[in-house]
Amino acid sequence: MTHSGVLSWIVLGLVAGTVAKVLLPGRDPGGLVGTVLIGIAGAFIGGWLSATFLDRPIANNVVDPGLWVAAIAGSLVLLIVYRLLFGHSRDRR
Repeated sequence: MTHSGVLSWIVLGLVAGTVAKVLLPGRDPGGLVGTVLIGIAGAFIGGWLSATFLDRPIANNVVDPGLWVAAIAGSLVLLIVYRLLFGHSRDRR
């Protein structure tokens, strides 16, 4: 992956994290920075899962709709898991 490829995945992750946050509103323990990092990780994980299990190669073309769906789905899954694991940490204090 080239530097522009990594940069495009980070931008894709930022957008995917924002879309995941819009689809799942509410307070997150990590705030905006945590949501952005979850979006970036979700984009990478979603792309990897799509390439591994759905036999869709990861294209360097960021306008591929399948890539966007995989990135947003990965971000949603990570955001849900993050909320399940750390969502009530503020209530315990």
